[in-house]
Amino acid sequence: MLAKQPIGVFDSGYGGLTVFKSIAKLLPEYDYIYLGDSVRAPYGNRSFNTIHQYTWECVQLLFEMGCPLVVLACNTASAKALRTIQQNDLKNIDPLKRVLGVIRPTAEVIGNYTKTKQIGVLGTKGTIQSNSYGIEIGNFFPDIKVYQQACPLWVPLIENAEHDKPGADYFVKQYLDQIMAQSDDIDTLLLACTHYPLLQQKIEAYLPDHIRVIPQGDIVAQSLQNYLQRHPEMDNKLSKNGTHQFFTTTDDTLDFDVHASMFFCEPVKSQYAPVK
Repeated sequence: MLAKQPIGVFDSGYGGLTVFKSIAKLLPEYDYIYLGDSVRAPYGNRSFNTIHQYTWECVQLLFEMGCPLVVLACNTASAKALRTIQQNDLKNIDPLKRVLGVIRPTAEVIGNYTKTKQIGVLGTKGTIQSNSYGIEIGNFFPDIKVYQQACPLWVPLIENAEHDKPGADYFVKQYLDQIMAQSDDIDTLLLACTHYPLLQQKIEAYLPDHIRVIPQGDIVAQSLQNYLQRHPEMDNKLSKNGTHQFFTTTDDTLDFDVHASMFFCEPVKSQYAPVK
């Protein structure tokens, strides 16, 4: 009989901790391993092939740690690596393992938030260039118009702890002005990067009250809960002791812990896990 196993949560760095925080709150009974590829972050401006290579290496590392299920809590990795991993890579090592992303679960429900049927998507350069949200939202809500805006300076601001300082306001307003200039009827803005919830208060301060700003954490957590209810064969493999382990690909674990605690809103104590 196979030993029970944890759920893996992956991100290129820290941002996925905003999703992990929501998952752990909704599903506290499970064991989790979080892996941040901080030594190679950020992924947002890298090529398709590089993002796939890095993501697949980290997914395999989580598999080696005993995770039969991995959530890519990273929009860039979900946009540029998930499909190849699901359709090609998994069948070559273990077709019973599963890798899930954050784009499809978000696209399945985001249309329920808009009254004007016009949505703005804010994300990294890689996510926006992939048009993954435009395609996926169109599959579920063909009558909704999707506008997109890359915000390449937001992640560096956040990871350098400048996001809550006055200097960040200029760059927040700059990208918001650019997306809102695309249509006067946008009433919903999706934060399609797991870093961006740390900017949510500043974002909302520059928007009219009728525009809703939607982070992904709770959406992805609810989707994972539904997935496990639909797939008892996976749920039965998973261990349920309520433990959290954190790993990073940088050997500077203290620096990772300081940043990670800001995203997770709890103290984080990580271990070094070098990628091969």
